[in-house]
Amino acid sequence: MTETNKSSLRVESLHKSFQIGDQTIDVLKGVSLAMKGGDSAVVVGPSGSGKSTFLHIIGTLDQPDAGSVAINGKNPFELAEPELAKFRNDVTGFIFQDHHLLPQYNVLENVLIPILAFHRDAAPFEQRARHLLERVGLSHRLSHKPAALSGGERQRVAIARALINKPHLLLCDEPTGNLDHASAAEVAALLFELHRDEQNILVVVTHSLELADHFAQKLTLSDGVFVTK
Repeated sequence: MTETNKSSLRVESLHKSFQIGDQTIDVLKGVSLAMKGGDSAVVVGPSGSGKSTFLHIIGTLDQPDAGSVAINGKNPFELAEPELAKFRNDVTGFIFQDHHLLPQYNVLENVLIPILAFHRDAAPFEQRARHLLERVGLSHRLSHKPAALSGGERQRVAIARALINKPHLLLCDEPTGNLDHASAAEVAALLFELHRDEQNILVVVTHSLELADHFAQKLTLSDGVFVTK
């Protein structure tokens, strides 16, 4: 296991609303959360409760209307867009319900895409990519394109890709939602194993009660705020 990651996430009084026609929908109404490296939490709640909105804000894919987000003591929303994009790429790893692999690239190339996004030389990262793919059981599939993989295998590639930059935040939106029961169990086990090794901050939003039951910290979004159960 690595040394404890010095990562930190502090969210204070987060508010977010959306305008639908002439109606304002208040989704987040004062959400607060503090986490450090090695911590994990699951966010549950009914559809439309704001789970994905919360995840997108702490991942800097969306901005809050009010409140603050600090990642490693830094407010990412003070950055201009080019710097924010690089910050997001360096600090955050995303795993979505759909793997979002690029079909024209093979497994190894897909894992290295976050490195290439900012024109860095991928060669120094190739060993880590191969190591991560070995950890997720795909060392024998490096040259395969996504079309040749099963759904579970594609999601394991997505996990390796999310971890290539050693992110401080690992954010997952329904990471097992498109998988059968056996594949979902394998992917969940991998997430927890790699999280323990990397000591990042893991936040998962899900409808899966089976996945949620693996977390000691369960946060339920209800009427725009977290209710701890």
